Amino acid sequence: MKKKIAVVLSGCGVYDGSEIHEATLTLYAIDRNGAEYQIFAPDIEQHDVVNHLTGKNMNETRNVLVEAARIARGNILALNTFDAKNYDAIIFPGGLGAAKNLCTYALNGINCTVNTEVADAIKSMAKLKKPIGALCISPVIIAKVLANVELTIGNDANTANDVSQMGATHKNTVNGEVAVDIKNRIVTNPCYMLNASIAQIGEGADNVVKSILKLIDNYY
Repeated sequence: MKKKIAVVLSGCGVYDGSEIHEATLTLYAIDRNGAEYQIFAPDIEQHDVVNHLTGKNMNETRNVLVEAARIARGNILALNTFDAKNYDAIIFPGGLGAAKNLCTYALNGINCTVNTEVADAIKSMAKLKKPIGALCISPVIIAKVLANVELTIGNDANTANDVSQMGATHKNTVNGEVAVDIKNRIVTNPCYMLNASIAQIGEGADNVVKSILKLIDNYY
């Protein structure tokens, strides 16, 4: 049977939701490597709505689940329905929505809070020793929830220091490189936390998925 991977989105668009390249290339990598995915998002209001042409805030409200459904082509489930027993792994693409909607890191730094449904999904997968993947800024969520893990956000000193203050161990990485915490079954990649091309984002997402599939099959 195909391995089944949950992918958690935070909206649609780098400035207020999921980074679309990272999300789409993660889905592509899952399919290309012979697994299948189910997309989830919390059914909550976005922290803000940003005009992606001007970078300015817009005077409107949007729903994370509804916006993420754009990337999912409508095939998406509310995160409160997630059951770790039904999935072999879970992956969190990046984008500022991960730091605004899934948690409040963009607003509160190391004192951030994590959405309850997001935290529960991570904890339930960790309890079952199932792999957890995170791209770009999303590893800060894993650090906040699980603390004593090894991960990467690339090589930004300030963010790496924040991750360390949350209790995690940070590993500097370059484009395409993944940090694999074999003991805790965590796989992370910096993606657009570095100056990257879309091809490098694809390489990083593919390496995350391949590493997760190895963990599922205990190749490491």
